[in-house]
Amino acid sequence: MPAIVGVAQVITLGSSSIFHIGDVYKIMPFSTAKTFSGAGSFNTGESLNVRNDVSSTNTSDPDIIDSANILNA
Repeated sequence: MPAIVGVAQVITLGSSSIFHIGDVYKIMPFSTAKTFSGAGSFNTGESLNVRNDVSSTNTSDPDIIDSANILNA
């Protein structure tokens, strides 16, 4: 079904971003990424007090490929 869309202001898009408005048949990523981070890494705010006495991040990835995008062109 067609969509009527009002004003959309896009400030910036990254190199692998998707901007979608309305109907779509297929959306396929051109790139993938994996992020490893330890405890308290993505905390935001004012005057945080994070205590991680013993912390380790498991970066073992035996299957190597998690999100294949080989056929996306």
